Amino acid sequence: MSGSVLRTQARSVAPGMDIPESRIILGDCIAEMEKLPAASVDLVFADPPYNLQLQGSLHRPDQSLVDAVDDEWDQFASFEAYDNFTRAWLTAARRVMKPNAAIWVIGSYHNIFRVGAILQDLGFWILNDVVWRKNNPMPNFRGRRFTNAHETLIWASRSAQSKYTFNYEALKAGNEDLQLRSDWLFPICTGGERLKDKTGRKVHPTQKPEALIARVLLSSSRRGDVVLDPFSGSGTTAAVAKRFGRSCIGIERDPEYAAASRARLAGIETLPDEALAEVPAKREAPRVAFSSVLERGLIAPGTELTDAKGRVRALVRADGTLALGNVIGSIHKIGAVAQDAEACNGWTYWHLETPRGLEPIDRLRAQIRAEMSAIGV
Repeated sequence: MSGSVLRTQARSVAPGMDIPESRIILGDCIAEMEKLPAASVDLVFADPPYNLQLQGSLHRPDQSLVDAVDDEWDQFASFEAYDNFTRAWLTAARRVMKPNAAIWVIGSYHNIFRVGAILQDLGFWILNDVVWRKNNPMPNFRGRRFTNAHETLIWASRSAQSKYTFNYEALKAGNEDLQLRSDWLFPICTGGERLKDKTGRKVHPTQKPEALIARVLLSSSRRGDVVLDPFSGSGTTAAVAKRFGRSCIGIERDPEYAAASRARLAGIETLPDEALAEVPAKREAPRVAFSSVLERGLIAPGTELTDAKGRVRALVRADGTLALGNVIGSIHKIGAVAQDAEACNGWTYWHLETPRGLEPIDRLRAQIRAEMSAIGV
């Protein structure tokens, strides 16, 4: 991965700000994407046909017929035809993506490797492949292969230079302060979430669970972003986007699916501002010099700072440097010297003795940043 790419894209929406209305467009995805303005989309989520290549009917052990995906939209004459289709819709999607936009494509072993190669051929930069593990996958009724219990998502930026959105801090905070992994466990869409027609039959055969789409949008988009779903299907992306304060353009060529999506979208309410407040990214926080801590009187010259265990002690000098014996330098340099390391984050290494015990001086930096934020700095 290009080291220059991985940073959080700065973008925010003020509380209460109007967000463009989400909509479902009825039509062919390639033709409709060509009508959209260039560089107008922040994120693409695509659930294209998988080209499942089903051969004959599939029955359960009790001989009941499995309601498999055998719709016309998932059938292609050859791999070449599927590749041409994939290249065409990805090209159309890339045109409408902003320079710092990203795309997610979901698929199965039938198509995802072909999609990945074409993504790279077109200049996209693959960031991750994510495995969606299913709690409740459909069994392999013929017993000739492993149960297919996962699907794969490819996450890619528009180019290797794209400064794409990745809400790292929020994801980590919501995951018990652990980095979120690339294997995600969700059940397939069932129960009340599944759209049904008047006869009780499912409206769409491959409706994705809202939890899956929610993680995609919360990880790689911001409030007010425009999300494009070229294969809108049952409208899950549009529904989740609206709930989370994003705008979605869904494109669907099947009139029945489009009608069901629009009805679904009409019943979605956007969450209140306080529920959508974003965790500020550390990379976007204003720079604070250690001397600012002294200038505000939060630490006095002559104070001793220690490591987390109180074993290493350095003296705070009036100019904002630290002295460790005869060595003088910044909080970062002296922290590195103390550990015999090449580099150190002095804000987290050095601690201050307080009535509550040793606390990292990073708490003081956070206090100053909060003051700066309050006055709009």
